[in-house]
Amino acid sequence: MNMEWREGNKITLLENGEEFFPRLYDRIGRAETEVLLETFILFEDKVGLALQENLIAAAQRGVKVEVMVDGYGSANLSEGYIAAMTTAGIRFRFFDPRPAFMGMRTNMFRRLHRKTVVVDGRIAFIGGINFSAEHYSDYGAQAKQDYAVELEGPVVADIHRYTLETLYSEARQRNWWGRRSKLPAYNRQPGEAQALFVFRDNDEHDTDIERHYLDMLRTAKQDVIIANAYFFPGYRLLKEMRNAARRGVRVKLIVQGEPDMPIVKVGARMLYNYLVPEGVMIYEYRRRPLHGKVAVKDDYWSTVGSSNLDPLSLSLNLEANVMIHDSRFNGLLRDKLNRLIAEDCQLIDESQVPKQTYWHLAKSVVVFHFLRHFPAWIGWLPAHTPKLSLVPPPVQPEIETQDRAEPENEGAKP
Repeated sequence: MNMEWREGNKITLLENGEEFFPRLYDRIGRAETEVLLETFILFEDKVGLALQENLIAAAQRGVKVEVMVDGYGSANLSEGYIAAMTTAGIRFRFFDPRPAFMGMRTNMFRRLHRKTVVVDGRIAFIGGINFSAEHYSDYGAQAKQDYAVELEGPVVADIHRYTLETLYSEARQRNWWGRRSKLPAYNRQPGEAQALFVFRDNDEHDTDIERHYLDMLRTAKQDVIIANAYFFPGYRLLKEMRNAARRGVRVKLIVQGEPDMPIVKVGARMLYNYLVPEGVMIYEYRRRPLHGKVAVKDDYWSTVGSSNLDPLSLSLNLEANVMIHDSRFNGLLRDKLNRLIAEDCQLIDESQVPKQTYWHLAKSVVVFHFLRHFPAWIGWLPAHTPKLSLVPPPVQPEIETQDRAEPENEGAKP
């Protein structure tokens, strides 16, 4: 499935749960025909309960409601929570559900990492915000900083069509040796209110999001700001960041300074020696965990979505971003990122970069290449076809059989 740039869209930036959840609940509350929702994480907390209430109310007034959650990220939902929705008529699916082995979840690779909602085929939400209370500022020190967009206009039809196909396409196994990546759609005539839906699967679109980042860096003329929660990309993207800085582009990278997982900081800091001496400005966000996956270039290009720049998102996970050409939106997102830099970030200068000893260099090379390629190696191995398991009313978790379909990106991930 190939997507095209669409003109004439309305694009609204939403920051954190305070802006995202009320806007989404309002749209669901006014839904007339259909609500389609995909998410990596759905927790049974105040956010999950509010979502449940809104979806049940929509289903009870005759709206078709479809929910799909990842079998790894949302593994702890109770039978009662799901049953309340399925008995109201909501179709509830798990992506790649698998039982725990010795108390541990085994489906940690190939995750459904997208966060998309489509209402009535007219309004769509895409971003990095999961359905958990962690995205509200009152959660405390671990509250996440994140972004999403609300979309209206022609691009929503592409998102709607893709979401339906992932829910209802027939399962089919794709082999790694038979995949052929298609070139993503680039826009060489940027205008206003233009949007492109870009997804990552493990089939023909396994590198689309990464390619858009590479093209953005190669064509940047003035400045680039990338804010990414889990930053550990491949060599090509690092090289293009360095090349852009060398030719005079102001390249700013915002990473986690107070990460929710300590290994994230270790991985990102291993790259400082490669980027900082070449002029890339790295800022560690210190206020709370950064969960955003956004970027801006010059005065018109932006992206918001679910894809991190790390091995899981670039090699295995099912992801979705929207690419945007719009000067107003670009300026708004740019202002928010610059405010983060000014108020809550620490600039990493060369004095703070670890000394490049032979031991550090050897360690960095080994760890970098292992972490960068390990998920891809897993993806090359023969793998099961991830299932979509429909949960029927009443909930029968021991029978994960009905309505097994597989996303068109099939054998793909999360």
